[in-house]
Amino acid sequence: MIKELHQKLINKEISAVELTRDYLARAEAKNSELNAFITIVSDSALRQAVAVDRKIKNNEEISLIAGLPCSIKDVIMTEGIRTTAASKILENYIASYDATSVGKIKNAKAVILGKNNCDEFAMGGSNENSGFGPVKNPLDLERVPGGSSGGSAVSVAADLAVYALGTDTGGSVRQPAAFCGVVGLKPTYGAVSRHGLIAMASSLDQIGPLTKNIEDAKIIFDIIKGKDKFDSTSQEFPISNQPTGRTGFQFPINFKKLKIGIPKEYFVKGIDTEVESAVREVIKKAEALGAEIVEVSLPYTEYALAVYYIIQPAEASANLARFDGIRYGKRAEATENLIEVYKKTRAEFLGEEVKRRIMLGTYTLSAGYFDAYYKKANAVRKLIKQDFTNVFESVDLLITPTTPTSAFKLGEKTSDPLTMYLEDIFTVPINLAGLPAMSMPAGQTKSGLPIGVQLIAPWFGEDVLFEVGEELERVIRNM
Repeated sequence: MIKELHQKLINKEISAVELTRDYLARAEAKNSELNAFITIVSDSALRQAVAVDRKIKNNEEISLIAGLPCSIKDVIMTEGIRTTAASKILENYIASYDATSVGKIKNAKAVILGKNNCDEFAMGGSNENSGFGPVKNPLDLERVPGGSSGGSAVSVAADLAVYALGTDTGGSVRQPAAFCGVVGLKPTYGAVSRHGLIAMASSLDQIGPLTKNIEDAKIIFDIIKGKDKFDSTSQEFPISNQPTGRTGFQFPINFKKLKIGIPKEYFVKGIDTEVESAVREVIKKAEALGAEIVEVSLPYTEYALAVYYIIQPAEASANLARFDGIRYGKRAEATENLIEVYKKTRAEFLGEEVKRRIMLGTYTLSAGYFDAYYKKANAVRKLIKQDFTNVFESVDLLITPTTPTSAFKLGEKTSDPLTMYLEDIFTVPINLAGLPAMSMPAGQTKSGLPIGVQLIAPWFGEDVLFEVGEELERVIRNM
């Protein structure tokens, strides 16, 4: 899609202003129904489009994404634009600088339409936890779009943006991608700078693209990846032809030399039969292309969800300590002392899920429980990572379901947080290990709801995901 629109721009079949107005019109018309945007910035978007048209008129070279409308999850800083993290505590906060990833797409002359709705501070798996109301799935308005990057996924799925940037802490790009029928990439930890991302869990968070197809995901990833002096965890990405996988195979990938692992722990009791059937059909297609399919085991996977919900709330409680009514955001009125400011501000302006995770995290970090919970969880996290290290000595790629079910109904799981947390069972191990993974459409249920299949590669194996994914994408379209 990106390349086709780029070609139309440089051929002057359409102008960037016309394209931007088209997307803005849809975004503004559908947002009251879908609630995918918290903020739409029409004037600045049109100014960006005018600048691109000027370059085209002067026969200047432009990037592939120049003039193409996009949207940004509202936990990613955008200079001069309201950045709320979908929380009432930051309802009026205007970002004073751009996140590195935003700066990179701005340098490529992208057109930013606005900020996408999400779960508050990215805490959630359904996009029902936003301080600005839930996002709705464009394929069925009674169902969730997935979270926490639900607004970003809906923007792409409903043609309100060409692509979007989301964030993935435990599956928050991949799960909404699966529920909305788009592509979602969670890069290797450190492949994309986290500078300018409102942190939830710093050792897990990663910015990634949501797109219509895999080719577009690769284009956006290639723009936002790389070392950043403002993020010490970021790394210079290996060159595209660097050997990757168990045997160090070269690109282009020969499917007849490809060995794909199917983790038995990912096909468990409770997985929806239509989801399992669709994913197994994709596996058959990979085998038909010549890949060797082998069953593998990741024995510590069963502990991943428990480990995640100790580490993530612990890091979140530390990161969210700054939102206290003094340094950032709104402040409660009628307070008698500093402690009252903290207590009333958080009670008044933070949502229930955020409060729940702050309390869980503070508890596990407290004296007497740190060793029993947080320290032990980090020890098991190392074992989970070692599982993947061991598996990738014998296979090049893993294929799993992205989620155990298709999109569920709004309100269906809000009364039971544990049931909601189980939606992340196939995605959180990847974040704990820092691996790259991508969700891509794998068909639909009988009722027409999208199903996602997840590809998992070794560290910095994004090019493996893209190349294998594109070939599978081609055959899935013909299924």
